[in-house]
Amino acid sequence: MNDTTVDVVGIGNAIVDVLAHCKEEDLTRLKLVKNSMTLIDAETADSLYEQMGPGMEMSGGSAGNTMAGIAALGGKGAYIGKVRDDQLGQVFRHDIRAIGVQFNSAPATAGSPTARCLIFVTPDGHRTMNTFLGACTELGPEDIDEDLIKSAKVTYMEGYLWDRPEAKEAFVKAAKVAHEAGRQVSISLSDSFCVDRHRDSFRDLVHHHIDVLFANEEEIKSLYEVGTFEEALAEVRKHCKVAALTRGEKGAVIVAENELHEISAEPVAKVVDTTGAGDLFASGFLYGYTQGHELPVCGQLGAICASEVISHMGARPDADLKELTAKVI
Repeated sequence: MNDTTVDVVGIGNAIVDVLAHCKEEDLTRLKLVKNSMTLIDAETADSLYEQMGPGMEMSGGSAGNTMAGIAALGGKGAYIGKVRDDQLGQVFRHDIRAIGVQFNSAPATAGSPTARCLIFVTPDGHRTMNTFLGACTELGPEDIDEDLIKSAKVTYMEGYLWDRPEAKEAFVKAAKVAHEAGRQVSISLSDSFCVDRHRDSFRDLVHHHIDVLFANEEEIKSLYEVGTFEEALAEVRKHCKVAALTRGEKGAVIVAENELHEISAEPVAKVVDTTGAGDLFASGFLYGYTQGHELPVCGQLGAICASEVISHMGARPDADLKELTAKVI
């Protein structure tokens, strides 16, 4: 991984997150499915926003959160995503640049407004996400900065974006450019609902274009349509150079062709909000991976970052990740 200027470039849905606490009965009243991610239209987004309690707004999106974590660890990150030239687009651009992530994607001057995700957090720390994708849906192969992809050790792609044909073309283009330059490609499956919708095309992408795969237990079982984690484990190691599979409080399992490492979950005094747990696990892992650390160390870094982000509201780190991970590296 020599002759690079960026550790990781992320490609994903450029979304502004709106987070607010709620009660369990609020989810019932609003007819929301707890702990799920639902795509909504602009009218529903406006209606839910009006019914949310006091909250916070910040740039988000799964890959954006991962890039924020990498920057917090001291890594060099860049981001490709689609925003509109509106107020939320300016919020996203300012926030991600302010944390040290390179973001040069030109804002759209027409079309849908910048995306937003309305996140309802229940007292047990679980989050229910309602996402209006807006301008995100318009990302296509023309938005892929080939020079940027070539300059990155790893190109990291967000499964949530894998929907429209143009986005699929963008991912495949980015993967081919990266591999032709001798770089590596990674993806997070993002959500079991994404896998259920796009299983066949996800498998094709994973089997032919992905070096490092991130998934949780339910996502990887869904990808291979098996009933147990062990069966999924046997399948995924046939197709990826590395797979980092998270299992919540059970920790994570990292597999490569001839390696298997079980990573314990880091202790958390209180789980406040699980938003971004998988995203920050990917931050820690990819930071370690691009710095040349062994897989068990990469897994430990991921676990530490994930434990930090679930200890408070929001999907971006509050504490000093460099200090927290010093015990490992």
